[in-house]
Amino acid sequence: MTVQDSGKVALITGASRGIGYGIAEALVARGDRVCITGRGEDALKEAVEKLGSDRVIAIAGKAHDEAHQAAAVERTMEAFGRVDFLVNNAGTNPVFGPIAELDLNVARKVYETNVISALGFAQQTWKAWQKDNGGAIVNIASVAGVSASPFVGAYGMSKAAMVNLTLQLAHEFAPVVRVNSIAPAVVRTKFAAALYEGREAEVAAAYPLGRLGVPADIGGAAAFLTSSQSDWITGQTLVVDGGIFLNAGVG
Repeated sequence: MTVQDSGKVALITGASRGIGYGIAEALVARGDRVCITGRGEDALKEAVEKLGSDRVIAIAGKAHDEAHQAAAVERTMEAFGRVDFLVNNAGTNPVFGPIAELDLNVARKVYETNVISALGFAQQTWKAWQKDNGGAIVNIASVAGVSASPFVGAYGMSKAAMVNLTLQLAHEFAPVVRVNSIAPAVVRTKFAAALYEGREAEVAAAYPLGRLGVPADIGGAAAFLTSSQSDWITGQTLVVDGGIFLNAGVG
């Protein structure tokens, strides 16, 4: 089936696989043109081939690298002439353990990749297109950022910062750019595999909806938050968690 061109363009970071790829898939399916980023050339090339090289381009680099941020936005503008939507999905979680023993250099790395990179990309897209033409930004946070997160404390702190970054950008970029975030629970990706691998049925049983998330779940949420249906929504964090937070009640 031929998809009608929406005339809109999105830049999605960390999108060669997992949640980022699921978001790219959803936006391409509705007619957007997309630039995806990631660290691996081969993975990006494969993603472009699957998504459609007629609608998708890619640029490799490290999300926290300011030169890469500028190059990604510049490449998007050169290829498509605009950048309506930014989805900050790139992230890392290189440590698992108690926060009392957290290596502070690791914590710095997590913040650089998960938070500072998102701010950098937002600054770049704002200057290149959105300031004068409008658009929307979606930051991928996590339920770890809105609750205590044992053994992934550095990641949780960075995602809490992402939620606050969303508020700051939403306030400053209004009324021309809407900024929201999505806080997923465990999604079946390579990134989150350590949280469920070998015991998926047990982990999924804790979710009222009976399963873990899949990238398409987050893709649908991102498509909504970058659509005209969400034109009066900004500064919000949409929790997409299969109902897991319902288990925090008393009784």
